[in-house]
Amino acid sequence: MASTYLTKLGMAEVLKNLMLTTPINKIRIVDITEGCHISRHTFYNHFIDIYDLLGWIYKNEIIEDLDDYCHYDKWKDGILRVLEYTLKNKKLCLNTYRSLGREHLEEFLYSVFSHVLLGVMGEIQQNIHVTDSFKEEASDFYANAFVGLFMSWLKTDLKESPQVFANRVDRMLEGNLVALFKRNEIE
Repeated sequence: MASTYLTKLGMAEVLKNLMLTTPINKIRIVDITEGCHISRHTFYNHFIDIYDLLGWIYKNEIIEDLDDYCHYDKWKDGILRVLEYTLKNKKLCLNTYRSLGREHLEEFLYSVFSHVLLGVMGEIQQNIHVTDSFKEEASDFYANAFVGLFMSWLKTDLKESPQVFANRVDRMLEGNLVALFKRNEIE
């Protein structure tokens, strides 16, 4: 493994450990650099600020292998993977949700859900032809809906199980994308 990746991984682990007990807006760069035994300069060689590091954590821990779930018959498993990660890292995710980093979490979740949806819609589009702009508009709508549901789930301290949450979303979406594409099919 490259030393750059290992350095980032070390900073990520320190930040995650700090977030178990400290709100992210109270964590300072020096807390991370001292925890990793690196210089402040080294931190800034890799990240703009703590929220940039937080975004890197989410991207590297959730996005990995996400393309495997960008299919009509597997999207629910992809959503379930994000939910299970959130439950496993409950303190980290709730700390982000309750902080100024919430916007970073929303942007990240939007990109994850949009990525999965565009893959699913690309598959549907092979049989039902719609314009790319319509596909992007539909992806934007559903990704924002997923983010809203996800943020509501965080607001309840993740009381609903990931499986129940994913099943509820599946019930709401089942057949909707295909029907939506059929209604907007171009000849």
